[in-house]
Amino acid sequence: MEDTYRTIDNNIGEGYYTEKRSKFLAFAHHIESADEAMEIVKQYRKKYYDARHCCYAYMVGPERNEFRANDDGEPSSTAGKPILGQINSNELTDILIVVIRYYGGVNLGTGGLIVAYRTAAADAISHCKIEDRIVEEKIEYKFTYPMMNSVMHVIKSMPAKIVAQHFDNNCSITISIRKSMAEELLSRLSKIY
Repeated sequence: MEDTYRTIDNNIGEGYYTEKRSKFLAFAHHIESADEAMEIVKQYRKKYYDARHCCYAYMVGPERNEFRANDDGEPSSTAGKPILGQINSNELTDILIVVIRYYGGVNLGTGGLIVAYRTAAADAISHCKIEDRIVEEKIEYKFTYPMMNSVMHVIKSMPAKIVAQHFDNNCSITISIRKSMAEELLSRLSKIY
């Protein structure tokens, strides 16, 4: 079972491309949600209000099944799709790439636009630190106070982190563990009596 994914660190990767006086400024951000991506896009639209286009693509989640590409007025599939293509070819997720275009007065044609957006996005990615991260699962476990030592022994014997805990007559603990090991942890905890 695959429980790792590739993303970029929290530093913004910047890329640049110019063709026939058109300038393409690219920015790659680490994101956690689609809402966060849209908030960042909104900020770029405000900051670069005088630019002709603010195109973007993002991918969210370790399964890489939540994504969006936007051409922002460029001919269909000439901007967002090539940006998303760079995200896919690098197998990245939890990433947003925004490409700002300042129009230089000369039309680039669909082929030229695709090359420009793809190259700007690739340049932004090349200025990012790519990281492999682990998919973790949170498990909440309830037990009685006399079971405390046994529960703690099981947790300490595995690469698990305690996220939250409540101890009383009835105790509960929330544990974060690598997804591929969650089954084993639950199995070990269920054997405590």
